[in-house]
Amino acid sequence: MTPGLANYVFGLGALWPLGHPNFMPWQFVSYMFLHGGFGHILFNLFALWMFGQSIENLWGTRRFVIYYFVTGVGAALLHMAVTAADVPMVGASGAVYGILLAFAMMFPNRPIMLIFLPIPIKAKYFVMIFGALELFNGVANLQTGIAHFAHLGGMVVGYLLIRLWGIKGNYE
Repeated sequence: MTPGLANYVFGLGALWPLGHPNFMPWQFVSYMFLHGGFGHILFNLFALWMFGQSIENLWGTRRFVIYYFVTGVGAALLHMAVTAADVPMVGASGAVYGILLAFAMMFPNRPIMLIFLPIPIKAKYFVMIFGALELFNGVANLQTGIAHFAHLGGMVVGYLLIRLWGIKGNYE
């Protein structure tokens, strides 16, 4: 993709702040399909594959897709509500964090192995740690270029949606 075309796609698809001239309503969805680099999309796709397939198999494709997009939009809304930055947001991380939360709620005691931590950790603790880290980093406002409140937004909206749907977990 040529740099001019890439800038055009980014300008149209990234989620810009509400008062910004580049903001368009469709960006609440389109931002999830753009990423900040190879590592960003690789992590999101890996997590989506690792955790999402179990949720999709349990709930079915229709409910899974609805959940994914609702958590992604919820992530964008929370990010915009608490972040004053005048920079655009890209990436599916908020929806992916929603999937992580769903996995922990459906399979709380399923062990997860991490490459950098060679001991198993239960899904419920794994997601609690990730959520706590996101909250700390968001409140600390370290200006890392990471939308920590979008990640939390995906988790919060995911939790509320699972409760609204009356889905019970613990499928061990």
